Amino acid sequence: MTGVIATDRMDLVPLPPALLRLIDGGRTAELERALGTGVPEGWTDGIPASLRLEQLAADPSEEPWLVRAMVLRTPRRLVGSVGFHQPPDTSGRVEIGYDVVATERRRGYAREGILGMTTWAFATGRARICVASVSPDNAPSLALVRSLGFRQVGEQIDEVDGLELVFERRLPLDGPPYRSVAV
Repeated sequence: MTGVIATDRMDLVPLPPALLRLIDGGRTAELERALGTGVPEGWTDGIPASLRLEQLAADPSEEPWLVRAMVLRTPRRLVGSVGFHQPPDTSGRVEIGYDVVATERRRGYAREGILGMTTWAFATGRARICVASVSPDNAPSLALVRSLGFRQVGEQIDEVDGLELVFERRLPLDGPPYRSVAV
């Protein structure tokens, strides 16, 4: 099974197919037992469970790269999600996605999750450039990616989210080291 990525305050816990099926089916009580923590209102809305299940059915080896739960260790609670949309392409580009529960925002969890994921990704030897696509109306996320040294390289229309500004940053990002721990 894919290992947990440990950051300073959080464990970035993989969401294998069994957990994605619980999310997709709205089976919150079972998900809470599996994760060992409560699932805050709205957290599952940020997880594209059915899409990730399709990806994993086609190629189970993608699991380490996909969405993870951001679980704060003390006190133990679910604060968001972070992961890549897919493994790196042939150019070493990998796109990050993240979402922090509304009541947990402005505490540095997104930054810490991004740093943990990108440090791990760079250490694999496969990822060299990180991409972030952000709505032009999302001022906090724009400020975050800019503060991490991402530079805008274009725009795109996402069929779900509409207009997005596309940013890129060469890896590694500056940040704390990660530890990979068996789940």
